[in-house]
Amino acid sequence: MQAQTRLILLSALALGIPAALVQGPVHAAGFQLKENSVKAMGRAFAGTAAARGDASVVANNPAAMGGFGQRTVQVDLTAVDVSAQFSGGGTTAFGTPLAGGDGGNAGDIAAIPAFSAIFPIGDSGLTIGAMVSAPFGLKTEYDRNWVGRYHAVESDLKVVDLTLSASYDITDRFSVGLGFIYEHAEATLSNAIDFGASLAAGGVPGFAPQSADGFAEVTGDDNGTGWIAGVHWRPTDRLAIGYSHRSEIDHDLAGTADFTVPGNVATVLAATGQAAAFTDQGAVAPLTNPSIDTLSVSYAFSDRFTLMADWSRTGWSTLEDVTIYRSNGAVLSNEEFNWADTSFFSVGAEFKVSDALTLRAGLARDETPTNDANRSPRLPDQDRDWISVGLTWTASDALEVSGGYTHIRLDDPTINGVVSSSGTRLTGRYDSDVNLFGIAAQYRF
Repeated sequence: MQAQTRLILLSALALGIPAALVQGPVHAAGFQLKENSVKAMGRAFAGTAAARGDASVVANNPAAMGGFGQRTVQVDLTAVDVSAQFSGGGTTAFGTPLAGGDGGNAGDIAAIPAFSAIFPIGDSGLTIGAMVSAPFGLKTEYDRNWVGRYHAVESDLKVVDLTLSASYDITDRFSVGLGFIYEHAEATLSNAIDFGASLAAGGVPGFAPQSADGFAEVTGDDNGTGWIAGVHWRPTDRLAIGYSHRSEIDHDLAGTADFTVPGNVATVLAATGQAAAFTDQGAVAPLTNPSIDTLSVSYAFSDRFTLMADWSRTGWSTLEDVTIYRSNGAVLSNEEFNWADTSFFSVGAEFKVSDALTLRAGLARDETPTNDANRSPRLPDQDRDWISVGLTWTASDALEVSGGYTHIRLDDPTINGVVSSSGTRLTGRYDSDVNLFGIAAQYRF
């Protein structure tokens, strides 16, 4: 009996903070968000570290800030419409069928804002900039009584960065840049607990799988610091090459684990001295947000037509496992995830129709860090293809407005018998897609 209840406690916490830290929205690999520039989105994020005229380089490649001859502010807003519909089923720890619906649409419509500002310092070759953006994040939510409730109900992860950057023009064609990143991360995760199955396994009469569901919710937050460095090189007037490296950022998310225990279960736990195990308690989980390397190329075939390409590598292998600790330092659990490093490839183009109108388009392929053995319903994730279009209207010498649209198609995400903290197994398939709508304004003064 004691072993069974301890197992539930450790596993429930393990599905809390660690699951939040290693899951992400289905519109970007892992829990990475690329949507800090509507201009870049219009060309499927090709040229992010090389293209000039986009103030988001503050956080994408600070070395490219040297291309701004005027003080510039830019505001970007992207609406993300995620659809993720599950079909399938599973079994309890006793091998009986799981009850419950399909969970509804696990996705949602969310807004991702970004704000950037760039300030050249006279003719010194020095440029400074600041940007607020969201590089990582997650929001999925299922119905409370769905068939996979023991795996996930709500998964909400928010990460916000303040990046302060500087660039210096070593020559007219070669610049270097460095940025400091201050990052805030907070997470909320929840799932049901099958107390009925655990107590039945312990021989307690009157209990059966799915007869006494409880609930666990874990919250945590933390602040961390990191850096980004880059170079920007224009070997010719038409060719630009940019490279940037964003560092890993370490967090220790500290918060609480809150439990809801049915009355009949609480009576049993109190009688066996186990009630304290399911009272609210502190929990801490280390998190390392991955490093990101980006290489971009931009080539202007003419004054009107420019072709761009991007390759980025995200170091998701830092998330092979996550360990959860009590507030006193004792280990609660260790979860294996076996994530792999991923690559993002994109190609895009811009065509200047007139002095007032520029059109964009792009294609991308984005790899998932997850694998078939460990994929969780918190992240119905798979490799995906992007197709993007966009435009910029230059209203005056000072003001321009941009818009963009991206459709993302996922390769059929599957859940392949993954086991929950309650011993249930879930198997099924998702019908998923994502649509991004963006609008931005840039003002130079």
